[in-house]
Amino acid sequence: MIHEDTAKELSLHVGNRIKISKGRKNVISIIDTIDGVVNRKQIATSDDIVKQLRLKNNDVVDVTLVKRPTSIELIKKKLSGERLSREEIKEIVTDIANNALTEVEIAFFVSAVFAKGMTLTETKDLTRAMVKTGKVLKLRGKIADKHSIGGVAGNRTTPITVSICAAAGLIMPKTSSRAITSAAGTADVIETIANVEFSISQIKKIVKKTNACFVWGGALGLAPVDDTIIKIERVVNIDSTAQLLASILSKKISVDSKYILIDIPNGKSAKVSRVKAKKLGHAFESLARKFDLKVKVVLTNGSEPIGNGIGPVLEIKDVIKVLTGEADAPKDLEDKSVFLAGQLLELTNKAKKGKGEELAREILDSGKAYQKFVEIVKAQNEPGKKFRRFVQPKFSRVINARNNKRVKHIDNQLINRLARYAGCPEDKLAGLYLHKKKDQFIVKREPLLTIYAQSKEKLKYALKFYKKNRKQIIEFY
Repeated sequence: MIHEDTAKELSLHVGNRIKISKGRKNVISIIDTIDGVVNRKQIATSDDIVKQLRLKNNDVVDVTLVKRPTSIELIKKKLSGERLSREEIKEIVTDIANNALTEVEIAFFVSAVFAKGMTLTETKDLTRAMVKTGKVLKLRGKIADKHSIGGVAGNRTTPITVSICAAAGLIMPKTSSRAITSAAGTADVIETIANVEFSISQIKKIVKKTNACFVWGGALGLAPVDDTIIKIERVVNIDSTAQLLASILSKKISVDSKYILIDIPNGKSAKVSRVKAKKLGHAFESLARKFDLKVKVVLTNGSEPIGNGIGPVLEIKDVIKVLTGEADAPKDLEDKSVFLAGQLLELTNKAKKGKGEELAREILDSGKAYQKFVEIVKAQNEPGKKFRRFVQPKFSRVINARNNKRVKHIDNQLINRLARYAGCPEDKLAGLYLHKKKDQFIVKREPLLTIYAQSKEKLKYALKFYKKNRKQIIEFY
């Protein structure tokens, strides 16, 4: 933001691109004019620019006008349905990385790719460009990773699967996201017991010590253009196959993974149908071959929530129950985690074909996976911090069954929305506990689910949403 009079003096107009420079560092930004907040010799910037240029109050910067980038014409080219060359895609991605395109212009690029699609070669070039505009984590050893396209409530398999595989000797630098539309992302869940924000050098130390980590990928600068595109996709509410493929594989390549397991949950109330899941799986495998990656795609049942807890603290409690072998540990979460770990152990030749699950379960039952989990958490925490102390949520409401009946279906999307109304993922203690799952019988007045919240208002909103949608949230026979 710049003073109106200064803008006139420099022939600058709202929406112009300017370069703000301090020493050798510079950032391209979009100008807006203002009167009364800054004087004629001052500018005000966003927090992002402050961080990138390490600005302080009263710092002196140079402001110069920047020409309209040629990548805008390339976006028009894609909008018309034409193919883009490697250099053209590189130019667009570089301009996004350098903040040379406005959010509106990036939205046009996202829309163009969604509407016109990308060939496999274009998708490969997009993935490569995303990797090259970010940082790369270089490690030694047999480096593996797993990724789920998401959409299933609960489904906190990552901490369990990674712990099993790391205990077996695999190197797993797991970077995870925070929740977008779900009640919690893996980073939100791990954050209830450990720090998740680290520099690349700190991650290297953690992984060298423990074989693995559970960290938030957003602060690392790994394929940062992907993060920008995802932010725009949320606003315009579209998600193209090409950008999904490039998004996931660019992040995996950035952490030097060579063995990658892709979990595609599908089915009723999942993100994708069985037919689309198969097409997506083939696309992943084809693109992976372009980068000499060993990728295995598994199609899993994503029709129902997995685990009993939905929300950061409730989900980590489920994880710990599975790892410690407690009697009330959710069996569906345990079985899926062991299955995924088994697939990775076979993919990396740590287990013979058909013997992966057997080895994974042996590691889990022996307590070695839990030992590894504790080791990773301790490495990500301050010395002496205990991680199994959870306070009770301030407010809760038990929803009891109205009649004797059997559960037919629990809707993933509506359950996630209900948990978000209760305060997830910002309120770590908020969420839902499912007392009954698919095909289980429930007796009248027996607990069906419990809603937890940190304020009366959020509990009220959640209950209002539940009452309005209760027949769709949980269906009965």
